[in-house]
Amino acid sequence: MRAGDALPPLEIEITRTLIVAGAIASRDHQDVHHDPEAARRKGSPDVFMNILTTNGLVGRYVTDHVGPTAVLRKVAIRLGAPNYPGDTMVLRGSVEAFDGETAVVRVTGDNGIGRHVSGTVTLTLLARTPEAGPR
Repeated sequence: MRAGDALPPLEIEITRTLIVAGAIASRDHQDVHHDPEAARRKGSPDVFMNILTTNGLVGRYVTDHVGPTAVLRKVAIRLGAPNYPGDTMVLRGSVEAFDGETAVVRVTGDNGIGRHVSGTVTLTLLARTPEAGPR
C-alpha cells in the first residue's frame, strides 16, 4: 500500500431490504427508513438509507480491500444525495497517506442522482505473524 494507490470500485445494489435492514440493525426507527408512505408525506419519493448504514458500507469497502489485519480508527463521512431503492451506489477510494502502519483512505460513493457520500477512513494495519503469511 502506498499513497496514491486506488482501490477497485465496489458496486452496491440499493434494495429496499438493505435500507430497512440497515435501519433496524442500527436501531434507527425513523419512519423515513422503512415506511414509504411516511417518507412521501415528509417530502421524499421513497424510503432512503440512513447514515449508519452508509458508514458501515464505507468501512466494509476499505477493510475488504486492506484485509483482516486492518483496524478502523476513524470513519468521517458526509452525506449528499440520498440512496433510494432501485439505485446502485459505486464506492471508490484512494490512499491519501500511509506511513507503514497507519493509512488514510479517501472514499466517495456515487449513485444515479449524484454523490451520496464522501469522507475519509483512518486505519491501522496490525503486524502479521510469520505463520499468517505476507500482507
